[in-house]
Amino acid sequence: MLDYLRIVVNARLAKMEERGASAVEYGLLVAGIAAVIVAAVFLLGGTVTSAFDKTNSNIGSKVK
Repeated sequence: MLDYLRIVVNARLAKMEERGASAVEYGLLVAGIAAVIVAAVFLLGGTVTSAFDKTNSNIGSKVK
């Protein structure tokens, strides 16, 4: 009976350790995705801003 309890306790501890590892992996994945988004915003920010500025000036000239 004691051996069974040891096996059950060890199995539960192993599952808890795996949960921690998977949480760290998900955290790293989210951090990587955030880094890609930040890089894309910095690389494409000027292009998008100029496109919106051109569109805004064209709309403004047509309304007057």
